[in-house]
Amino acid sequence: MSTTAPAAAPKGPETATALVRRARKIDRILAQTYPDAKAELDFRNPFECLVVTVLSAQTTDKRVNAVSPRLFAAYPDARALAAADRAVVESIVGPLGFFRAKTDALLKLSAALVADYDGEVPARLDDLVKLPGVGRKTANVVLGNAFGMPGITVDTHFGRLARRFGWTSETDPVKVEHAVGALFPKKDWTMLSHHLIWHGRRCCHAKKPACGACPVSGLCPSYGVGPTDPVAAAKLLRTEGPN
Repeated sequence: MSTTAPAAAPKGPETATALVRRARKIDRILAQTYPDAKAELDFRNPFECLVVTVLSAQTTDKRVNAVSPRLFAAYPDARALAAADRAVVESIVGPLGFFRAKTDALLKLSAALVADYDGEVPARLDDLVKLPGVGRKTANVVLGNAFGMPGITVDTHFGRLARRFGWTSETDPVKVEHAVGALFPKKDWTMLSHHLIWHGRRCCHAKKPACGACPVSGLCPSYGVGPTDPVAAAKLLRTEGPN
């Protein structure tokens, strides 16, 4: 991970133009730092992308990736999952926690796909958010990663970093999405989401960010929230997302 931090964070009021330039520079550096950034959930098609994203709530991507092969081997599409035995699905997703609620969500989601979309995952935001258990964040994950349509995924990492970078002070995810989206070309939204999420998982942690080892520290107005000593900060870095 590079620790080069060119330029400097704003010292006073920042113009709209300066904010856009700084935000895009941060994203360029993060793109160089994480050239392999992508969704860390495993999937092969829009249906699998939707299911694993729903399952990822309140657990880690790694745990979801551990159970999803068995789930999709048994239920490869919406029709199969809609007709599944609840007890069997619960046994598969049990290691993720909240297995009853997650099973209920999957069964209702699959039934809605069959009833309203002939078993196919719709490729429109307005349609996706009408599905049981699918919010705007999940919809944007599916649009950006399964359909190649630009979308901003405001998870806890994205929201935290957007505020630390001074891109917005909003806390509502939809308001964060719109505020940050206005700073970047639409074509960059999906990869921007990956860059921030990867950085949040590996460096800019919630409780103790690795400020002294951060590649964008010189552009961040929150520098100093975490340890600034390079040696101490380097010990906080992760080479992959949380297990």
